[in-house]
Amino acid sequence: MEIEDETRATRYTTLAAGPDFRHELEIRRSRFITVLRRSGDEHTARDLVAGLRREFHDARHHCSAFVIGPDRMIQRSSDDGEPSGTAGIPMLEALIKRESTRGVTDLSDVAVVVVRYFGGILLGAGGLVRAYSESVSTALDLAPLVQRQRLRLCGIEVSHADAGRLDNELRNAGYVMAETRYEARHAVLRIAVADEPGVVAEAHARVAALTAGNSLLRPEGTEWIDLPA
Repeated sequence: MEIEDETRATRYTTLAAGPDFRHELEIRRSRFITVLRRSGDEHTARDLVAGLRREFHDARHHCSAFVIGPDRMIQRSSDDGEPSGTAGIPMLEALIKRESTRGVTDLSDVAVVVVRYFGGILLGAGGLVRAYSESVSTALDLAPLVQRQRLRLCGIEVSHADAGRLDNELRNAGYVMAETRYEARHAVLRIAVADEPGVVAEAHARVAALTAGNSLLRPEGTEWIDLPA
């Protein structure tokens, strides 16, 4: 998918693609059921809230928070009947203050809902803040996370005979290879590199050296790709 309106951020951390992640804590007899969903837009995030309201229709609270976009421009939260500031904001802070393996706070495209079944013991404002924050943080500790990076795709025209060798050499050099296209007269290897001028220039030089100057990188746009966190 080519990016039309490119963002300032070129990478961020998010949930791995797949089903919603669920985790449950019991705190002083109250059940806190946390559900995380990868959400690239507000509609997907709000669908999570609506779906859990139907599923857990007898629960007292369905508190929510989400952060969306590579630059994390969209941030929303809801206390859903809990005392103001004791649920939604702590949940949102648990998302936006989450540190990645690179030591930066860049988690995004994540929606979270904490469903609470009241256990009969009042937690107080401070206790609620800790409970909702802990519920989200614990779920994030256990959930599968990936690094989502904007990569620049480039094509390399080579002969069919040289395609396999060059593909192996580029992979061994640490480059991410996309699907190769085999056309009638040549093959087109597709390489994905970080969308940064210095990295692109280095890739140009590497390809030129490996092909004795016979092949060059041809730009094919940018794409967001999931990589191991």
